Amino acid sequence: MDQVKHPVRVSVSEAARLFGVDPHTVRRAIKREDLRYIVVQGRYKINFESLVNWSQNRTSVKNKMEEKGIGQYVDKWKIKNKKFSPDPKTLNKE
Repeated sequence: MDQVKHPVRVSVSEAARLFGVDPHTVRRAIKREDLRYIVVQGRYKINFESLVNWSQNRTSVKNKMEEKGIGQYVDKWKIKNKKFSPDPKTLNKE
């Protein structure tokens, strides 16, 4: 059965917290059209995949994510093989 792909979208403030940057940085990226987004009830909802790509292409954002964003927790996750995260064996247990 084909699965419908539902993109994960986050707000500007959520994106800023996840990536350890100021919300103004995220808004500037939106203005430069570096991020894919939709507007829901007058608020930006940013495509998470585009956020990850954006963060990896900007050295300063990548460094801030590692220091202040979700990257600071990677060592604590204890992922043995980072290529397969989460473990594919735990997915689709239905």
